[in-house]
Amino acid sequence: MAAIQAPSPFAGTARRYAPRLRYLLLPTTMSLSSSVVSSRSRDRDCADGEQPLLPHSSLEIAGARRGLLAGFESLRRPYRAFPVFASNRHVETIFAAFTRSLPAVAFRRECLRTPDDGAVALDWVSGDDRTLPGDAPVLILLPGLTGGSQDTYVRHMLLRARSKGWRVVVFNSRGCANSPVTTAKFYSASFTGDLRQVVDHVLSRYPQSNIYAAGWSLGANILVRYLGEETDKCSLSGAVSMCNPFNLVIADEDFHKGFNNVYDRALANSLRAIFKKHALLFEGLDGEYDIPKAANAKTVRDFDEGLTRVSFGFRSVDDYYSNSSSSDSIKNVSIPLLCIQADNDPIAPSRGIPREDIKANPNCLLIVTPEGGHLGWVAGNEAPFGCPWTDPIVMEFLEHVHNETGSTTKNTVFSEPQGVPQTSVPHLSEHV
Repeated sequence: MAAIQAPSPFAGTARRYAPRLRYLLLPTTMSLSSSVVSSRSRDRDCADGEQPLLPHSSLEIAGARRGLLAGFESLRRPYRAFPVFASNRHVETIFAAFTRSLPAVAFRRECLRTPDDGAVALDWVSGDDRTLPGDAPVLILLPGLTGGSQDTYVRHMLLRARSKGWRVVVFNSRGCANSPVTTAKFYSASFTGDLRQVVDHVLSRYPQSNIYAAGWSLGANILVRYLGEETDKCSLSGAVSMCNPFNLVIADEDFHKGFNNVYDRALANSLRAIFKKHALLFEGLDGEYDIPKAANAKTVRDFDEGLTRVSFGFRSVDDYYSNSSSSDSIKNVSIPLLCIQADNDPIAPSRGIPREDIKANPNCLLIVTPEGGHLGWVAGNEAPFGCPWTDPIVMEFLEHVHNETGSTTKNTVFSEPQGVPQTSVPHLSEHV
């Protein structure tokens, strides 16, 4: 249901031992790199023969437009999780959260005031306004629960997109990545209002650009819900969803089983920490709020029951989960959407993926890897400390959509007009 962040008590320990882990894993890394080179050689040999190029059989591929994936070089090789982690989804999830490298990025923050007097923070790459053309494609990144521009998976995706000449902005939800909180309201799996405002704002700043979005975990759920609500009026030209829980009722069921309790407690700690920074805003709230329960939440469900579901008008936490799932939104998506999931994801269960709806929607594609954990995907050329396996596939998909869209009118998909609201959005503040 959420993006995993390393529990803060252990973060220092993890970073301290990361160099030692890199030394110990170096022989395995070199061996795996050699096997990748051999695999590429075999791919070139096959390309010279008569066999058609297809995504590798180790991947589950679904969707009416799955044929376009045959041209993606990164999908022709088998999915091979890094050997040390291939056998355990929790090891892969935790290793990625603790030890994936954190690229250095200089951000320029822009804060937007929302209609309810709240605020969200947009982190742009410093200097891009001077170096990129005004019509460069823009990619909006939506991190998972409590995540933001400080997360490793976000920064790796950002750097890959920038290397292709894309402008990138990280959408930090209320309270995340030190985004200001100015009202007694955070954000939720169901609420798309802030994202809608961000998309409109980005379009108003770059009216000649095509706008895309990629989200992880809870950010992916919010993104897909937004796409479903906008239908054929969507201002985005394409999107990618990764590690999406899709069905929050199923995700909640699994979140309380076995080792998953470790993730649940870690995320509850992160939610409590954000809440306590802004606790005075919630003093004296009446109605169904249970502020002590949220302030002392041991689980994500406790926090949602005490605060989130009340803030967004749900009768109960179960009502909140059942009516905030993005699985019901897939059938209404009207722009190209790629969904990437891991079959062994402990937090976004495979059985919650709306496979039939994805197959039935000509705009949607699904890739399911056999391993990957949650936000792990410790595989590919840069494993184990570099970018997730998904990053090259995401950019291949987005560039394909951008090239396809570029042959028609700006902000259109499959030659169908899209709404392009260009209303200005009031600024709360802007600083470097």
